[in-house]
Amino acid sequence: MKRHNYKKMKIWLLGLEIAHDISDLLINFPNHERYDLSSQISRCSVSMPSNIAEGSSRTDKSFKHFIDVALGSSFELGTQLLIAKHRNYIDPENLNTLEDKIKEWQKMTMGFQNGLE
Repeated sequence: MKRHNYKKMKIWLLGLEIAHDISDLLINFPNHERYDLSSQISRCSVSMPSNIAEGSSRTDKSFKHFIDVALGSSFELGTQLLIAKHRNYIDPENLNTLEDKIKEWQKMTMGFQNGLE
């Protein structure tokens, strides 16, 4: 069975970068959001590279499922960032930068998934 080295995968590296960017962003969120929106945003961003890593040890068929979960988290993250923008927790420039990275990650990840057997 073929295994993937997730640490060398571009989708894992970009997902990790997004998770770091989100972590830096959340420092400036209000304390009252710590257990609500901040926590949810953090979990989604961490889920993206984590599911790539976990799925990389599985069969390609199973890996596709983990990629689906990671993709779902990325779309959830995009929605939560829009909510944060509405609440003025994130400025439009930062939002656009993050959205661009997330879209690029989604495109790369879907392309990778389509290449699995």
